[in-house]
Amino acid sequence: MAEQVGTLTFGIIKPDAVRAGKIGQIIARITDSGFHLRAMKLIHMTRREAEGFYAIHRERPFFGELTEFMSGGPCVVMALEKDGAVRAWRDLMGATNPAQAEEGTLRKEFGASVGENAVHGSDSEENARLEISYFFSQIELV
Repeated sequence: MAEQVGTLTFGIIKPDAVRAGKIGQIIARITDSGFHLRAMKLIHMTRREAEGFYAIHRERPFFGELTEFMSGGPCVVMALEKDGAVRAWRDLMGATNPAQAEEGTLRKEFGASVGENAVHGSDSEENARLEISYFFSQIELV
């Protein structure tokens, strides 16, 4: 892995944004905001993989809908680097509900609803490490 100059966080461009052809625009916004892409790939999660990734939400009422949605089409998984990456990525994403997200955020621009809100991001450095390791091996982080 190349020398790390900031902290890492994990992001997903969700199936709704991929389906809408917004990958390029979202990646441009990410890099224009000073993030370095340390790993990225287009994947199509199985239902089981989505359930494993979102296992923390297993008891929540939205779990089935969430895992069905996330396994319903391709998505882009990313390891992002920047000083204060977790906070910076969450700020760029915006509020979970696009209707409540600030202007200029990814969810405001590309999200349609709470369930289809274009992007996912880690909520802590610890979860970022876990989420990155769910999708990427050490050799894939460059």
